[in-house]
Amino acid sequence: MAHTFDELVQKQRAADAAHATVEDLRETYGPPAERGMTGAQSGTYETALRAWRDLARDVQTALSEYAKETGRPRADIEAEVERAAADQPHRPPAG
Repeated sequence: MAHTFDELVQKQRAADAAHATVEDLRETYGPPAERGMTGAQSGTYETALRAWRDLARDVQTALSEYAKETGRPRADIEAEVERAAADQPHRPPAG
């Protein structure tokens, strides 16, 4: 599957947002192993964690594919994508 640089940046932003959600939940509920979460809290946390892992995996796969397609070093592309994702604030689609 062909990817554009902008698509990689969007995927990275989505993964970053999911990671921020996990961190917020961890701060709110406490570390999962240290204190008992309610069933609802545990479910919310586990769902957020799975979403982050899935999105992060998708980014990594897309980065590898893009590097192969362009013949550029993956590490260089990853660094550029991370910089672009951090530099440009996410704007929700107009609608």
